Amino acid sequence: MKETIIALLEGALDNLRQQGVLPADIAPSIKVDPTRDKAHGDYATNLALMLAKPAGKKPRELAEALVAALPASDAVQKVEIAGPGFVNFFAATDAAAQVVRQVLEAGDAYGRNLTGQGRRVQVEFVSANPTGPLHVGHGRGAAIGDCISRLLEATGHEVTREFYYNDAGAQISNLVRSVQARVQGIDPGDPGWPEDGYRGGYIIDVANAYLAGETVHADDRHVTATGDPDDLDAIRDFAVAYLRREQDLDLKAFGVTFDVYFLESSLYEQGKVEAAVARLIEKGHTFEQDGALWLRTTDFGDDKDRVMRKSDGHYTYFLPDVAYHLDKWQRGFTTVINEQGADHHSTVTRVRAGLQALEAGIPEGWPDYVLHQMVMVTRSGVEVKLSKRAGSYVTVRDLIDEVGRDATRFFLAARRADSQLTFDIDLARSQSNDNPVYYVQYAHARVCSMLRKAEAEETPFDHALAMESLALLAEDQEKALLNRLARYPEVVQHAATAHEPQQIAQYLLDLAADFHTCYNAVKVMVDDDAQRNARLALGLATRQVLRNGLDLMGVGAPEEM
Repeated sequence: MKETIIALLEGALDNLRQQGVLPADIAPSIKVDPTRDKAHGDYATNLALMLAKPAGKKPRELAEALVAALPASDAVQKVEIAGPGFVNFFAATDAAAQVVRQVLEAGDAYGRNLTGQGRRVQVEFVSANPTGPLHVGHGRGAAIGDCISRLLEATGHEVTREFYYNDAGAQISNLVRSVQARVQGIDPGDPGWPEDGYRGGYIIDVANAYLAGETVHADDRHVTATGDPDDLDAIRDFAVAYLRREQDLDLKAFGVTFDVYFLESSLYEQGKVEAAVARLIEKGHTFEQDGALWLRTTDFGDDKDRVMRKSDGHYTYFLPDVAYHLDKWQRGFTTVINEQGADHHSTVTRVRAGLQALEAGIPEGWPDYVLHQMVMVTRSGVEVKLSKRAGSYVTVRDLIDEVGRDATRFFLAARRADSQLTFDIDLARSQSNDNPVYYVQYAHARVCSMLRKAEAEETPFDHALAMESLALLAEDQEKALLNRLARYPEVVQHAATAHEPQQIAQYLLDLAADFHTCYNAVKVMVDDDAQRNARLALGLATRQVLRNGLDLMGVGAPEEM
């Protein structure tokens, strides 16, 4: 319907240009939005207000000319002018109801499009250090990153999901020393316990498995423990593989998989970090000071220059990030989206500056970033801070075990990434309309129940009769539901473009609200066959769109609750 109205307005503009009412070279971007109050129609445009000045007319006067110039259309019941010059469109009932036919014909494909034209996009997310179980912040990144990937796939992109393992550096050294201490029977607080050691119970599990000579399988490698308490390299290889496997199992339980696992250590092994340093020096963007090698990041928008290689010869953390992103570019990913925690905010400018300094043809502002804020977990109104296994934080597995995968995913992705999130365990477990995921899933299950009732009463859904009777969907609640269904493709496109899966969550909540309102106000199982089947078709279309949207969230669509 929106596209139909835009086409009608384009026709009106052509007519006004030919009449000399508008300049011949004017070509505005036409904006048509759903109305908030159905008393003002189904859709509205502010086009007359936008064009009043170049046309040299008062907005309302131009609105009248615009309405008079509209081509005839059976899709529009009436057009009204409101306020200073808004134009409101009332959709003809039979035209609006055709969305039911469109949804049922398209099925799972409704809302999907090919605007991406198969363009390759890499989405990097989670990218946790392999030093312990995934915490709830990683879970938020996993939910958002996976939803962004699903949205991009739904809009015709070829998506590669990538996980970057920081398996080098000080945190890995702390892990190794912690496992070694446990292997040697040293507990936290004992003499010899590492100052920055990891205290979680999972370290004991790693140590016991190492002493038992277990073999672990972690994506690209199989590692068998030697059990030698003095072999730091053997402990490192085993501990990293063990925790990579644990993280992978948690992600699979969360319904998240990756196409590529990239190891930071490979950048050093393949000489890519050294190659990046050499190129930066060659391009003249570095300088020596106090025994350290610096990069002039201020030349590329940073607030101060940054050390690349410290005086002790070790690289700072942002240099391997630059080498890693150069590798992404060289792999042909001209579009890259990094979903990371807000604590990475300071790295965005540095990494982009480093990439510009390479002079490798990488455009400014590449890559894109989506940064999520922290998550606070509460139970009975009190913050939950500890996990028995992790020792100092709430894990993703804790939440999945507490409230299930669907609620965990929906809650973590249902708000803007840049807003802080309170995860209320009690709410997520409740079976009430206050629980957003329950509210949406219940709408889907309610349609299924409605169809089972039709079968039980020996009045099963008649598709042919329903398609002939769609014009009977004339109640206000039915029209509101039809309009909501029609908006779904636009919401998917906008959410994919903006990298904002919470738009899908909000749409699903609005759709569920419209459906529940309609269900409570309009009786479905009426005696009139045509009316009943038209309403069953509306329910089926609603169920399909709910299922499609929930799939984009990685959330199930139960038939019974």
